[in-house]
Parts: sequence; structure tokens; C-alpha cells
Amino acid sequence: MQIHPTEHSRIFSKCAWRLIPFILVVYFVNYVDRVNVGFAALTMNRDLGLSPAIFGFGAGIFFIGYFLFQVPGNVILQRVGARRWMFCIMLIWGFISAANAFVQGPLSFYALRFILGVAEAGFFPGMLLYLTYWFPQAYLARFTASFMTGIPLAFIIGGPVSSLILEMDGIAGLRGWQWLFIIEGAPSCFLAFVALKLLPDGPAHARWLTDDEKKSIAGLLAVQDLKERHDFWTALRDPRVLALGLVLLGSQFGLYGVQLWLPQIVQAMGYSNFATGFVVALPFMASMGAMIFWGRSSDVRGERIWHIAVAALVAASGLAVASLAQSNLLMLVGLTFGLVGTLSLPGPLFSLPSSFLSGAAAAGAIALVNSMGTLGRFLGPTVVGVFRQESGTYASGMAALALGLVMSAAIVLTFGRRMAPRMSRVS
Repeated sequence: MQIHPTEHSRIFSKCAWRLIPFILVVYFVNYVDRVNVGFAALTMNRDLGLSPAIFGFGAGIFFIGYFLFQVPGNVILQRVGARRWMFCIMLIWGFISAANAFVQGPLSFYALRFILGVAEAGFFPGMLLYLTYWFPQAYLARFTASFMTGIPLAFIIGGPVSSLILEMDGIAGLRGWQWLFIIEGAPSCFLAFVALKLLPDGPAHARWLTDDEKKSIAGLLAVQDLKERHDFWTALRDPRVLALGLVLLGSQFGLYGVQLWLPQIVQAMGYSNFATGFVVALPFMASMGAMIFWGRSSDVRGERIWHIAVAALVAASGLAVASLAQSNLLMLVGLTFGLVGTLSLPGPLFSLPSSFLSGAAAAGAIALVNSMGTLGRFLGPTVVGVFRQESGTYASGMAALALGLVMSAAIVLTFGRRMAPRMSRVS
């Protein structure tokens, strides 16, 4: 039976309304647990005697553990299913995040951040793979961007909340930064049990889809599945996958170099700990709308490469301005453009691996691309910390981040024609 495109759109919208809000909430909590160390640092660094270089390395070492376990995480998801795997991941990372409250010095800081990275490693690439079980290529950029708005929300909501929690200093004999880790680590433990109810392993297991709707999704995904079916390990050596990984590395180098240091950058402008969380939220408010617009634009136009390159160049320009700015206002404007660009880029980028690979090959490719990006997440805060300690300013660190983004734009424009097969447009 031929199904009208409008009916397809209705079915995928139904799936999106059932899945994306919950995935967004979980990613919001995930991201808060990942970056709340930036707000904790406003008082934790002084209490524990952590220098800028020590903090930068400790904030970044999270991503070494994250890097090592992403590919194994997607292998496990394929074998045990999203429902049970996400339950395990969320429960474990919630406990470890809360345990950061009991850091005593540099070594325990490094150890807990590394272990937290291991625990969280399977979530984000797992969700990228999970979306390909539900949506065809023409819908992926918009829905990837939609659930990734959890990143700006982690600062729009998490920033002010973190500032308020820091004011709990002294309650029950704990410092404010300790309460920050404990309180913000708890929600993922609760959501782990909700995931058992709300995350079916795939369309065939969704009780809220009719049999006809399940067949329609399976049929359309099968029709569009004309991609290469390399085995898992061959996909990891695919030059297109490696190039995408380098593009993401440069982008995440810039993103994390800014966002994990942003609370301290704003505090250095003269804002109180309480006000810092609200000021930090402002650039992310602008980023949230840009992410959704850019992801939808990529889908509607059926174009990925220029959407990635332009986002990278906008971010590089913003960070270059921030590195040269002589006023706090101009620096904040530059940082805002840096965040807008780096946060808008992943929606189109993460849609590309599944456009030319499928099955186990796509699972491995998505995980490897994100793993390579993780190196940028480690290097960004580390490099900024080293430059900050040596020079006393953030200017040289921001310039280095801008160069990384120029590299990303150059790579995607050089290899773009090999990465992106022609797509049909979708409204």
C-alpha cells in the first residue's frame, strides 16, 4: 500500500513528540553533570588549592575516559538494546557525579572526573545511533539539534540554579560546591527508572504505535537504506569518518574551551558568584534558537557541508573577536558568537555518518566521530588553563580555539563532496 508523504510526516512527528522531550531532559541532566564543575570551581578551586592548570587538566581528563568507552558503548547498545543500556548508564553516572562532592585534592579530582567520563561515554553516541532507528536521513539534523538543545539549557537553567546552590555554603557542614555536585547528580538516578518505561528499543517495541505505523517506519527506512554496509571495523578506517572526526575535534576544542571556563571568565569581569550564573546563561539563550533553526535549515535544504563550514567560521570569528576585545561587553559578544557557531554545527554533522553507512558500520562510525571530538573536549579546557596560567589572561587561549575552528571549516570544505551524498529535500 502506497502511503502519502503527509502520513509519513505525521508518523515521524508522533515519534518525535514521544521520544525527543524525554531524551532532551536526560541530555540536559547529563550535560549539567558534565559541566557543573565549571560553576563549582568558583569556590572549589580556592578551597582545594587548585591552580588554573590543575583545574583545566582535571576538567579535561573527564574526556579521556569518555573517549575510551564510546565505541564499546555503541556495541553494547546494539546487543542489549537502548532501554536497559540507558538505565545502567544513567544510574551509574548519577552516583559518580554526586561523589565529586568528596574530592580532597588534585589526585581525587582527576580520578573522579575520569571515572565520570567512562560512565557517561555511552549516552550521547548511543542516542545518536538510537535516532537512526526511528527517523530517516531527511529528519535527522532537526531532531538531533532538538535534543542537543539540552546543552544551552544546562547553562540557561543550570547556571542560575548552580549559583543558588553555591549559596548553601555551610549547611550540614558542607561547602556550597559540595551541595552542587550532590543535588545535581541525583536527577539522573531517578530518570534511569523512567527510561525503562519511556524508551522502547525501537519502533517494533513501541506500544503507542499501531501495526500500520510500525510497518510504515520500517518500510521507509528500508527503502532509504541504500547505503554501504561495511562491517564495524572497516567503518572505523573509512577516510570520511576520520575526516568528520577531525572536524568535530576542532569544533569541540572551541566549545569546551569556552563553556568550562565561562563562569570564571564572567566572574573575572567583576560579577558575584550569584550573578555569574545568570550572565553565563545569556549566550546560551541565543544559541538555543540558532541550533534549532540551523538543524531545520540543513534538513529543508538537503545540505550538510556548508551548514557545518559556516557554523565553524562564525564560531572562529567570534572567538577571534573575544581574544582581541578590550571591553567586557565586546568579549561577551564574541563568546556568544563562538557558542552559537559551535553549538549549531553538530546537528548537520552528526547526520552525515548514517547518510553513507548503515547497521554496525553506522554505529561504529558515529561512536568514532564523537570519540575523536572528545579529544577536542579534553584539549580545549586544558589549553585555555595553560595559557591562562602563563599569561594571566584568556586572550591567547581564545585565539587558539579560533584556529581549531578554522581547521574544522577547511577540512569539511576539502572533503565535503566525498562525505555527503545527495539528499532529498523535506519540508
